Amino acid sequence: MESGGPAIPRPEAADAGGAPVPAPADDAVVRRSALFVAVLASFLTPFAASSVNVALPTIGAELHMDAVLLSWTSTGFLLASASTLVPFGRIADLHGRKRLFLYGMLVWTAFSLLCAFMPTGSALIAMRFGQGMGGGMIFGTSVAILTSVYPPGDRGRVLGISVAAVYLGMSVGPFMGGLITTALGWRAIFLLNVPLGLAVVAVTASKLKGEWAGARGERFDLPGAAVYVAMVMSVVVGFAILPGWDGLVLLLAGLAILAVFIALERRTPSPVLDIRMFSGNRVFAFSNLATLINYAATFAIGFFMSLYLQNVRGLSPEAAGLVLLSQPIVQAALSPAAGRLSDRVEPRIVASVGMAMTFLGLLYLSTLGEGTPMPLVVGVLALQGLGFALFSSPNTNAIMSSVRRSSYGLASSMVATMRGIGQTLSMGVASMLLGIYVGAHEVTGTAFHAEFMKSFHVGFAVFSVLCLVGIFASLVRGNLRGPEGNGQ
Repeated sequence: MESGGPAIPRPEAADAGGAPVPAPADDAVVRRSALFVAVLASFLTPFAASSVNVALPTIGAELHMDAVLLSWTSTGFLLASASTLVPFGRIADLHGRKRLFLYGMLVWTAFSLLCAFMPTGSALIAMRFGQGMGGGMIFGTSVAILTSVYPPGDRGRVLGISVAAVYLGMSVGPFMGGLITTALGWRAIFLLNVPLGLAVVAVTASKLKGEWAGARGERFDLPGAAVYVAMVMSVVVGFAILPGWDGLVLLLAGLAILAVFIALERRTPSPVLDIRMFSGNRVFAFSNLATLINYAATFAIGFFMSLYLQNVRGLSPEAAGLVLLSQPIVQAALSPAAGRLSDRVEPRIVASVGMAMTFLGLLYLSTLGEGTPMPLVVGVLALQGLGFALFSSPNTNAIMSSVRRSSYGLASSMVATMRGIGQTLSMGVASMLLGIYVGAHEVTGTAFHAEFMKSFHVGFAVFSVLCLVGIFASLVRGNLRGPEGNGQ
């Protein structure tokens, strides 16, 4: 870390209760199994999400959902994940990361099945919320399991592979989602998740031996967890329904609850979220902030572009899926290399370059029109993919390498929480702008096109400014290693 910054905690031989903290696994079979399971899970959840994004116009038309309500199909899932990730990550540290991962896959799979049979938009959103809770269990544990079994020198590489699986899922999702929606209908997308989810459960239960619970023996902070969930939901929902007065009230209430949460956690011997991880660890704090900003600036790209390509440019779901493929396929191809690079070069440098490329891509997207040549659209999406590949793996490596082993579950949850809150805020911006410019119109017709393009341009301008701020957050985090660093 840079001179003057607080030292990064080193791994400890025992947890707070005196119990041994497991070191990285020596068994190559365990390491390979952990990587295989993490890659499967990392592929599956974004595959499901990106395939649903392409189906959104079809879902909206069949269930008679306006543009704002349709956005909650994604926002409901993200809100449930973001609000439960930290409590689930703490439970994983206390009772076992593999166990909670298994439970999460089962919950996610069950609600995927239920989503396929929902008759109304409101019912579908409710089931997506349940699916998001399962996602919170998965996202909060898969990276922690990898970090638990691999030593520091290999983390960038394996985290890069895991991130590549995320982007591979995002790559295949739009194309497959378009094909499935056209051939079998949007409900088949959710049904496909069921056998895939059960396959992950079977592999985890049969192949991944051992358990990791770095904080076993400590107490779970139930009051802190409840306050945390209330705080995240108030802030995110309030932001999503702005500019209405009810949104402002919820947002202010959420900020007040945040103050209560910080005060409560400072006095709790075994907090659900150790505030000192932020106040005493500059790399951890600013890397998480960079994650939040990056996802807040980029996640709504898929939502906006799906509506733009299908409803404004008139592409079929399959064709729209092929265009959207250009972003995640670049991410998937380059993420392992970016992860390996961050094992050798300071992660903040690599991640900041990636954020700068993302900013340039967002800036260009804010200028798209109804007649923009499609090769240019594909090219700018590919640039976004390059930027995100350079940002994500190195940034995750920095976060996971800046904490003690006993906090891997919590650190993994914070990565996913910042991602989830960022994604939800991104969709909140999209929902707010659609509410302002489009209102309750269904996602069809010439009137929708004109008003949608206004929200589209303003949205990407806002995201560009956010990403510009994110570049500075990434740069000022400090060094993970070097003469002043204490990276693990």
